[in-house]
Amino acid sequence: MKEKGKKYSIFIRPLIILFDILIINSVAFFYSDKEYLNITFLTYTTVFWILISLYTKFYNVYRYTHVSKLISLIISQIFVFVLSFFAYFTIFREGVIVNRQIEIISTIILSIILLKFISFFLLKSYRLVGKNYRNVIVIGENNAAKNIAKLFSQRQDLGYRFFGFFSDKRNPSKKYLGTIPKAFQFVLDRSIDEIYCEASTITQNQLNEIREFTSFHKIEFRLIPENKAIYSKDYILEHYGTLPVLKPKLLPFEKVETHIVKRIFDVLFSLVMCFTILWWLLPIVFILVKLDSKGPLFFIQKRDGINGEQFYCYKIRSMKVNLEADEKQATKNDERITKLGSFLRRTSLDELPQFFNVLKGDMSVVGPRPHINVQTEKYIKEIDNYLIRNSVKPGITGLAQISGFRGEVIKKADIKNRVKFDIFYIENWSFFLDLKIIFQTILQVFKNQEKAY
Repeated sequence: MKEKGKKYSIFIRPLIILFDILIINSVAFFYSDKEYLNITFLTYTTVFWILISLYTKFYNVYRYTHVSKLISLIISQIFVFVLSFFAYFTIFREGVIVNRQIEIISTIILSIILLKFISFFLLKSYRLVGKNYRNVIVIGENNAAKNIAKLFSQRQDLGYRFFGFFSDKRNPSKKYLGTIPKAFQFVLDRSIDEIYCEASTITQNQLNEIREFTSFHKIEFRLIPENKAIYSKDYILEHYGTLPVLKPKLLPFEKVETHIVKRIFDVLFSLVMCFTILWWLLPIVFILVKLDSKGPLFFIQKRDGINGEQFYCYKIRSMKVNLEADEKQATKNDERITKLGSFLRRTSLDELPQFFNVLKGDMSVVGPRPHINVQTEKYIKEIDNYLIRNSVKPGITGLAQISGFRGEVIKKADIKNRVKFDIFYIENWSFFLDLKIIFQTILQVFKNQEKAY
């Protein structure tokens, strides 16, 4: 278990962002000018400030960030924001007094710069007294490992609490804690936050094992390269003082902007579907379903969502009411499927109510298909890395579905391939990949799909 006090550090960046936005809006309020104290101006400046910060990485300030890097980030952010600020008046408010614009933007800039430096040095002072620390260990005990450990000990303002070394080469050092296999249990017992690995000390198999362990337990991983190390495209080179450290690149869904873009698209796309198709189609389907068989219009079933949290998934009922719905998957020539239900399943029209799930936030338009709990419990034991697919919101359609792995799981290879495509999607997500999957899903509605039953 992580200590509760250290969990509060996740709020530092959001609070700084909030204070910056408050400064921008407070300045407009302070001047109380109708040209600035209005919803259009405040929305414009707030949205552009956030978008620019994502582009300049203005809030990517870490405990090891040097003050020169901080100044560089401030200059980049302020320069682009000033351009967008004056662009507002060119587009929306021609003829506004230029002196007042300069006065307002100068106040905003000075206030934010002051807050940036105050928060930066306050955090350093806070760490000097032993607060906001990160527990770390180092795997390896050669020169590179010793240099990073020395840095942790000398620079208390960085806020790292170094426990010791793990290495398969036994060493009489006071900080030697044991062999590499013993490190895993130690990490869990001592609530270690970050693991630093010396590249020359570990094998590729050990590296893969450590990466898998840190990913599963949400522990930060860093690689300490030798001077002549070849930097992989999967890593970002950073410097702790003068020491090079390799940080794994974030996967798409580990970035905040991915979730923002995806959520905005999900809501907009779902609203379009509701107001152009669902409002007239559902009443027609309701009548047809009622004429075809007894039972409700919607089939509502518990499914596993992001991080295993369950939600009620909506579908148009395509089967006769039966007691096996939550346990037995639909099969070819399934007697439970109604005549209309066969058409609905073949054209995927039975999935349309899931746009309501998207609007509620339980699902996304594109993502791994949600399974019932019985399937999840089974596949966790049988399929490697199965739970990775539960790290994102489930989707109405997905890469596996357009690749031929939808519907009934007949053999183990079916679910293995489905998981393989789901993981590929998670690791290689892009907005254009979502658009491609949606387009191909629409095309497949008009094709005779083998497992569309």
